Amino acid sequence: MEKIWLQSYPKGVPAEIDVDQFKSIGDLFEQGVARFGSRTAYVCMGKGITYGELDELSRRFAAYLQGELKLPRGARVALMMPNVLQYPVALFGTLRAGYTVVNVNPLYTARELEHQLCDAGADVVVILENFAHTLEQVRGRVPIKHVVVSSLGEMLGFPKSALVNFVVRRIKKMVPAWKLDGAITFAAALARGDRHRLQAVEIGHEDIAFLQYTGGTTGVAKGAILTHRNIIANLQQAHAWIKPFVREGEELIITALPLYHIFSLTANCLTFFKIGATNVLITNPRDIPGFVKELSKHRFTAITGVNTLFNALLNNPDFGKLDFSSLHVALGGGMAVQQAVAEKWRKVTGIPLVEAYGLTETSPAVTINPLDLPEFNHSIGLPVSSTDISLRDDADNEVPVGQRGELCVKGPQVTRGYWNRPDDSARAFTPDGFLRTGDIAVIDEKGFVSIVDRKKDMILVSGFNVYPNEVEDVVASHPGVIEVAAVGVPDERSGEAVKIFVVRKDPALTEAALIAYCHENLTGYKVPHRVEFRDELPKSNVGKILRRELREGPVRQDA
Repeated sequence: MEKIWLQSYPKGVPAEIDVDQFKSIGDLFEQGVARFGSRTAYVCMGKGITYGELDELSRRFAAYLQGELKLPRGARVALMMPNVLQYPVALFGTLRAGYTVVNVNPLYTARELEHQLCDAGADVVVILENFAHTLEQVRGRVPIKHVVVSSLGEMLGFPKSALVNFVVRRIKKMVPAWKLDGAITFAAALARGDRHRLQAVEIGHEDIAFLQYTGGTTGVAKGAILTHRNIIANLQQAHAWIKPFVREGEELIITALPLYHIFSLTANCLTFFKIGATNVLITNPRDIPGFVKELSKHRFTAITGVNTLFNALLNNPDFGKLDFSSLHVALGGGMAVQQAVAEKWRKVTGIPLVEAYGLTETSPAVTINPLDLPEFNHSIGLPVSSTDISLRDDADNEVPVGQRGELCVKGPQVTRGYWNRPDDSARAFTPDGFLRTGDIAVIDEKGFVSIVDRKKDMILVSGFNVYPNEVEDVVASHPGVIEVAAVGVPDERSGEAVKIFVVRKDPALTEAALIAYCHENLTGYKVPHRVEFRDELPKSNVGKILRRELREGPVRQDA
């Protein structure tokens, strides 16, 4: 497809990026700590560590893996932690030592954890003690040889560390009993690493940086192979996009999405690391009052999140009282940003909520809207630098501008395939090397791409395609609605019918009133036939609403 989107690029954004600026993520890290050594890199629960301190702490962890454990080149190290200071220390230490990071959702069940650790063949796991009981259940069935356990307050400094751990363990009872023979503490690992010298490792673009597991909202989790080249390419693409709008060494970004998720990992942890920003880590973003209280302590300049997170903030009465005078970047991804949320965000904060789109397999960014977008445009934006896209029909033919087709992507950020799954890898790509995203999209004459929906989520009503995003967007605009999800359910007359699951803001809102509202805004076959009111909707660890769980019942899936 001709790169018609280049005509709409914001001023200063290049058509191509330089992937060769950094040899590896470790190279990027070393250049960053050399430039911004005294600046605060990460803050969590009031405790900050500088770029220089991160350099030293990650060096110790890297030396522990190399010198104490003597891991072979290419070994996989699993990180099973929420947003705490230990995470970036272990992350950069693993990468600097030449090993591969396997990010693990700490909320996994024993079954899910066993699958991922066995599939990845991980040798080491670094885990927060709150979740150690889950690992204990599968320890004898997974290949893990070394276990490093950390406490929530471990890096907060005395007396705060002791206080936090006492509250978490004794008062809130958030640490179930566990026993893992041979496990050592994170502090002990760092101390042992300090006895060894970190050996320089030649790491190249094609070495594997991450085995990043796909969510599971559409099937069994698979490990996407993300090389150092993939990640460097995507952070260069993201940096090129935001560069005209940010200031090196001056940004403070709110990191509420977990760093083990690809969106937050690349956008917050790595891209903003490159420009010397401070990442404020939010350990529990689901505690919205606590989250808003933490926001009040910082003059934050940037924030990323998913639609449900922004919506929850906007529905908190104290959020609108915050000082937004420094905020100039708000980026939404992971799921569709709804117009009602975007418009309310702009009204409350004074800046646009810009939608981006990506996948685990693309490291993740594929498209981003201009950061100075004048108004909500129902688009996921323009393909980022050095990226080709193609919209294909079911016969694999490219469709013209303005017509719907499956979005297919090619670029330096795209995975080469799935770990130990050659058949899945082969199916994921077109014969000419484009990754099939599984998302139905259209592109307009200016190059802006809009997602219609996932192929598997499309609802077929009497032969007509109904796209859940469109229905959800309309329902979400009703003033009495907080959240909504639309799915297809069997129907004797039409094959499938639309059903919506709604969280009410107005307790008096009725099914009849909501359906009448939909009739005013949707063609007849798109109008929901059924409405189910719920107190909350099932979500993944990063806040995606799990349509599959709503369709099939309470089967746990994480993404």
